[in-house]
Amino acid sequence: MTRLPRLAVTGLAVLTLAVALPASGSAAPADSGRTADFGPATLTGFAKLPAATFVPASDPSGSLLGAAPVNGITPPFADQPVQGFSGIARNRDGSYDVLSDNGYGNIANSADFVLRIHRIIPAFGSHTVDVVGGINLTDPNGLVPWPLTRADRVLTGSDFDVESIVKDADGGYWIGDEFGPYLLHFDRAGRLLAAPIPLEGVHAPESAARDGVTANLPSSKGFEGMAASPDGRYLYPLLEGTVAGDVPGTLRISQFDRAANAYTGRRWAYPLAATGNAIGDFIAVDKQRFLVIERDNAQGDAAAFKKIFLVDLADRDRDGLADKSLVADLLAIADPQHLGGTADVFRFPFQTIEDVLILDNRTLAVLNDNNFPFSSGRTPGQPDDDEFITIRLDRSLHADHRVLD
Repeated sequence: MTRLPRLAVTGLAVLTLAVALPASGSAAPADSGRTADFGPATLTGFAKLPAATFVPASDPSGSLLGAAPVNGITPPFADQPVQGFSGIARNRDGSYDVLSDNGYGNIANSADFVLRIHRIIPAFGSHTVDVVGGINLTDPNGLVPWPLTRADRVLTGSDFDVESIVKDADGGYWIGDEFGPYLLHFDRAGRLLAAPIPLEGVHAPESAARDGVTANLPSSKGFEGMAASPDGRYLYPLLEGTVAGDVPGTLRISQFDRAANAYTGRRWAYPLAATGNAIGDFIAVDKQRFLVIERDNAQGDAAAFKKIFLVDLADRDRDGLADKSLVADLLAIADPQHLGGTADVFRFPFQTIEDVLILDNRTLAVLNDNNFPFSSGRTPGQPDDDEFITIRLDRSLHADHRVLD
């Protein structure tokens, strides 16, 4: 969740951090540096969850937001809002697990926002989304070594800023946090299984203040995206911000070995199209290719850059950066069936778009983080709904079958 304005300065310098992986037969020739851009995507499904959706009979929330209306919504709230979808995982029964982020945007105003994974089912025929359950994230065994906000060790948005999610085969979850940045491992009931795992040498302001070190990563710029290798062994957390000393506009991709429970030391660099951009999600296509959402910080009519790229870690042009090519422009989606409105072109004009999932080789699911109640990218003055769309690509991703399964 990001609301601070940022300058959009174009141009990138070369960063020599990339480590090449073996080439894949589905990628471009070795001398091309990238695959060709995809053509326009087509909208195939549209559903939405109303902004003012709350977890029934849950704890009050929003007491630190003041009492002034925001986009027509007046805090505080009697229950926890179902909002801020910052990560998604697919279940075999047709439902999806979606991760709410830290709450209201920062550590100071989110102490009464409970971190939660919601289970949802989109109904594209009626353009609706049903919330069918969910779990709170907790630390009942006292594995977090610093004081938590709540005595009952239910985790809140003042404890962690959770932004990315990978689901284990046993139903548990690996979650990426921005306040550390940390990796967090939970069981299927949302109970923390181990102490938070830091990224060596990288400190967000929140963890730096606690640890007595100098921050070298901007606030809210930790693990925004996190992919899992198709064989399940490795995690690839992607920072949203540039580490101090790195070339501006480049983001570190790290490799974490789940079997060894440690980082491998391998690292790559993702090049933003503009230094003011941010990433929203990062998922695997195969062992070396990934999808990433890259976006500007604008919304509504001002939104100018909301795109999904195919990222290849092979670095075939040897410029020290991961190769990237356009897969979908989310501000120029063809909508011949008028599923998302009356126009022939559908725009996904949200400030924060933080969820992408491969449904099949030519179909992606994409969701926004609505920053409830702050964002109003769809209709000025009204809080954004959580929208769930599916788009058809103009050609196949040739994804690893384990990603599709």
